[in-house]
Amino acid sequence: MPPQTISPAELSDWRRAVPFFLAYALAPLAWISAIYGGWTVLLVPLVAWYAFAALDYVVGLNKDNADPNATDADLTLYRMVTLFWTPVQAALLLSLLWYVPQAEHLSTLERILVFFGVGVVTGTVGINFSHELMHQTNKLERWMADILLSMVLYSHFRSEHLLVHHRYVGTPRDAVTARYNEGFHRFYPRVLRESLTSAFRAEAHRLEKTGKRWTDAANPFWRYWALQATFVVLALLLGGWSGLALFLVQAGTAIWQLELVNYVEHYGLTRKHLGDGKYEHVRPHHSWNAAHRVSNWLLINLQRHSDHHYKPDRRFPVLQNYSNSEAPQLPFGYPIMTIAAMIPPLWRRVMNPRVRAWRDRFYPEITDWTPYNTGQTPLPR
Repeated sequence: MPPQTISPAELSDWRRAVPFFLAYALAPLAWISAIYGGWTVLLVPLVAWYAFAALDYVVGLNKDNADPNATDADLTLYRMVTLFWTPVQAALLLSLLWYVPQAEHLSTLERILVFFGVGVVTGTVGINFSHELMHQTNKLERWMADILLSMVLYSHFRSEHLLVHHRYVGTPRDAVTARYNEGFHRFYPRVLRESLTSAFRAEAHRLEKTGKRWTDAANPFWRYWALQATFVVLALLLGGWSGLALFLVQAGTAIWQLELVNYVEHYGLTRKHLGDGKYEHVRPHHSWNAAHRVSNWLLINLQRHSDHHYKPDRRFPVLQNYSNSEAPQLPFGYPIMTIAAMIPPLWRRVMNPRVRAWRDRFYPEITDWTPYNTGQTPLPR
């Protein structure tokens, strides 16, 4: 069946919006793992990774596109998906920080695994929803994004993503663009280090252009640090030192989940250097696309990443899918691709031929890819 165009009236039908609330099912699973312990501590990763991957296989792809001219009034239910999540995640995290450290039926390992599962939730859902919220101009939505990121101690992601990643994606200045043949285990420590420093420099530079120093109250890092400190203190008050340790487990897990996705989204894809330190404009073919229906419900269309970078101001329900001729396609959805990324030989076997085919298709005139492989092409001004 050829792809269909969904009108704004059809898009506003509640039956189209409800599947995107599927992410909320992970929250009670985290509580079940804490109450029952045992094998149930693996419920969240089993469902988030394997169940959704299996459903992708059964249900298949969704290549239909919504009318991108749909208004916020048409998207009210979809906005509720992301706005309601912030209080839900805060309640989940804080209640488990109180309950788990004093739960005598849980061993130390079980407690760690419960919060590993919580980290899968706060990373897979929380950071992803914050990504949607931070792209909006509405102050409430941006505050919700900051609160979600502070729960995983990764608040600088907003500055890095908006000021650095979107501007420099596919160039050496973007730490988040994984280079060809760069395994995840090399990418991860590099991106942790470089993204923090690049985010801080970007905010300092933005303030400098208005005659302000980085110490000015307008620097969002002050808000980031205050919100993060608030959740660290709450973890201590609710669960003591054990609670703080478990809080750090979930934060570390969430960050790992985020950077796994970042690794997958742009692996090996680069923008053409035009000379004089300048690069071509971002196009849909500079991000990997995935049309897998069920994991896109869970990830609110994040896998339509080609369109997100091409049109960053679009809300998730109207992100467009692209054909093979327009954007490179992942063979599976993120649940499977992120697992593959943890196994570099497998990842290279699956993805390197696809990167080479992408180069042949979109840049047949480039014969020497060495500067792009090593990140040595000149930086944009």
